[in-house]
Amino acid sequence: MKLEKDETIFVAGHRGMVGSAIHQCLLKDGFTKVIGRSRSELDLLDRRAVREFFQKERPAVVVDAAAKVGGILANNEQPVEFLLQNLTMQNNLVEAAADFGAGKLLFLGSSCIYPKLAPQPIAEDSLLTGPLEPTNDAYALAKIAGIKLCQSYARQYGKNFISAMPTNLYGPHDNYDLHSSHVLPALIRKVHEAKLSGAKSIPVWGSGTPRREFLHTDDLADACLFLLEKYDQPDVINVGCGEDVTILELAETVCDVLGFEGTLEFDASKPDGTPRKLLDIAKIKSLGWTPKIPLREGIADAYDWFVGNQSTARR
Repeated sequence: MKLEKDETIFVAGHRGMVGSAIHQCLLKDGFTKVIGRSRSELDLLDRRAVREFFQKERPAVVVDAAAKVGGILANNEQPVEFLLQNLTMQNNLVEAAADFGAGKLLFLGSSCIYPKLAPQPIAEDSLLTGPLEPTNDAYALAKIAGIKLCQSYARQYGKNFISAMPTNLYGPHDNYDLHSSHVLPALIRKVHEAKLSGAKSIPVWGSGTPRREFLHTDDLADACLFLLEKYDQPDVINVGCGEDVTILELAETVCDVLGFEGTLEFDASKPDGTPRKLLDIAKIKSLGWTPKIPLREGIADAYDWFVGNQSTARR
């Protein structure tokens, strides 16, 4: 589907880490009618409000980057909220997009939709072939439901609703709250605060052995624009960098980039989560997209944003 530069594009969640990167990417590429609404302006949990917004604005393209997200601890403690809020928001958005004439919708899921012990790297056809990781199955189930809803609209009504599954993401506007953040921003904050306090070590959850893949949000935003213009199939498509590291290697890299020379203390009593999670990105690469930002460079960028925005960073 060719996108016209003056088409109205609604980015749901445009103030979040993912949505803000997509919003900025679209503007930089010359799109002139990229719109977003803050939570105070539009409550995505309110079906009536969402429908009134769509009826008024009639966006031609919708990017669903809105979600309740968090790390292992938050997912473990709030499964009801993670399931119910994500289901409600995505149902409201997808239904309104369909009913009020959006020509295309991009639904963003997560790599956690795949089975805990899926063959590595994880291909798109691994979906629903085995049990999920228990520590975030509520979030995963909500995202799977969103995928199926988009596919159902495509099959039943011919809607051009597509679903992309990003790997672990990081970048500006990330969540640095140690109670609810993901591993990379948590490490950045811990290392930064250890440097300031003169601490000799930092605590790290788990054994350090799980392997994870990390993609900078600017790369994801670039992939989203690529998919909006080049991909029109309801089948899920993965977005990642194609490389993974252990949590130990990740922590060591963060320490090196931030200039911290202390030690790492792994707490094996804390959960590791999925042993390995590396996406197979052969599908999107075959269409012509590849990531550009190396992990060390991306960590430095994320840290620069954190240092410059500590008063507003979610912490």
